[in-house]
Amino acid sequence: MAYDERLAARVRKLLKEPRVVVEKKMFGGLAYLSQGKMFAGILKDDLVVRVGPDANDQALKEPHTRPMDFTGKPMKGYISVSPDGTKTAAQLRRWLTRGQTFVLSLPPAKRKVARGRLRT
Repeated sequence: MAYDERLAARVRKLLKEPRVVVEKKMFGGLAYLSQGKMFAGILKDDLVVRVGPDANDQALKEPHTRPMDFTGKPMKGYISVSPDGTKTAAQLRRWLTRGQTFVLSLPPAKRKVARGRLRT
């Protein structure tokens, strides 16, 4: 599964800020992580945003959104935003901020000890 390189470049440009963000290739697309947790991603030409289970239904009422479903079972708390919903920098920034804000509200990821080393 390929991902939209132009959308990825736009996301990278907007994420140049003080918060620590990691970009990883995952699920045949790209994922953006903050504090070790995914808050957004790109699958094909859609932006995937982690809004959290409590905000899921409200987010799906917004234009150009649908449940994130690439396995045959929608993942509650994650939505897909079509290209029409990320046309402008303001739209894209709003979705990225929403995902990052949710993830930053969660407790930090627990570190795992593997072979005497800490892993996140």
